[in-house]
Amino acid sequence: MLNGKEIEKLIKEKDLIKDFIDLKTQITANGFDLTVSSVSAFDSKGALDFSNKERIVPEGKEIPPKKKNPQDNFGWWYLKKGAYKIKTNEVVSLTNDLTALAFPRSSLLRMGAFTQTAVWDAGFIGKSEFILIVDNPKGIELKQNARIVQLVFLKMNEAHQGYQGVYQNKE
Repeated sequence: MLNGKEIEKLIKEKDLIKDFIDLKTQITANGFDLTVSSVSAFDSKGALDFSNKERIVPEGKEIPPKKKNPQDNFGWWYLKKGAYKIKTNEVVSLTNDLTALAFPRSSLLRMGAFTQTAVWDAGFIGKSEFILIVDNPKGIELKQNARIVQLVFLKMNEAHQGYQGVYQNKE
């Protein structure tokens, strides 16, 4: 697993992560915090098959954030119990010898919510999407640009062909 100094070096030298808000705040001892760009509610069903020829990934309906005060620069999402699609601000650009996993920040867990993510495949380039599950019966408040997951990077023993899927370079 890469440490914060190694991650920072790759950000500066290889554009490992772009469009971050504040490097000093988002880089951690052993990872990088991704931030919330948008929240969507699911409004249709999905479909998944073996070959992905019949795959349907619902886009969802974006939920606009609401400002608490008119002079605020950023708004809040007031999320009831349920599942939501999260998109991040950051663009992740993995080399073919690097993969990543994400974990919910402990603050999110402590308020009764968690994320579900997939593996960031070696060679993947793009903005990230994942699921936020709000299990707190009273819901949660989530501010625009909140740090929500910590991405950790794993070096692979041997570089191979990178990700070639449909989500490559998707923003």
